[in-house]
Amino acid sequence: MSGIEQPLPGNATAGVVRVGDTVRRPVGPWTDTVDALLAHLWTVGFSGAPRPLGRDDQGRQVLEYVPGEIGPEAGTYPTAQLRQIGGLLADLHRAVAGFVPPASAVWNVVIAPDAEEIICHNDAAPWNLVDSPRGWVLIDWDAAGPGSRLWELAYSAQSVAGLRPDRAPRESAVRLRAFVDGYGLDGAARPALAAMLGRRAAAMYDFLRASSRQRRQPWARIWTEDGAYWRATAAYLDAHVDLWTSALLSA
Repeated sequence: MSGIEQPLPGNATAGVVRVGDTVRRPVGPWTDTVDALLAHLWTVGFSGAPRPLGRDDQGRQVLEYVPGEIGPEAGTYPTAQLRQIGGLLADLHRAVAGFVPPASAVWNVVIAPDAEEIICHNDAAPWNLVDSPRGWVLIDWDAAGPGSRLWELAYSAQSVAGLRPDRAPRESAVRLRAFVDGYGLDGAARPALAAMLGRRAAAMYDFLRASSRQRRQPWARIWTEDGAYWRATAAYLDAHVDLWTSALLSA
């Protein structure tokens, strides 16, 4: 029974299956580098990522299967969980500080970041968060690569806290504050994060629009599904920078 393959859902990567207590994923030029990163995270005691287990006889990446539930729909986490997930992201950023990529490192960064300070997950969002017995775990590391703390924090805060046009701005501000407090962001960096939120959402919109014109899948499909959402979200985030700043700096 343990050899039975059970397809796992995914919006961007096809061919991911569960086999017993493992996950098997198609490999890309970046997979060896991702495995090196995941091995480092385990070595330094970060448990918020699956353990890498090599390759199977089909050449697929093998990872530990993390039991648990994918988190609730984006934007519906209670504030206590927002703080926990903010803390998970902070733990990750501390854990990657000592990582030295292999000399032959290849990364699959689909959206160019604002800077290359650290190695980021780059998709720390509800669809990649598992509420497991050992705590929150980030899965799907294919897009990991160089980025900045604020670039990653802006994307994760927007998606996990649900900062979106159909939510009252003051409610979004409270949820943003909970996430950022969980991360423990230094006060001096908080105004910069407030300004980064809309810029990061606009980068997603621009990437999906360009991918649609180039007919690059699965991004062209996602543009059709979500392009209007990202444009509206970027405008919403830019329109309330002063509110985000005030909420993040209030005592």
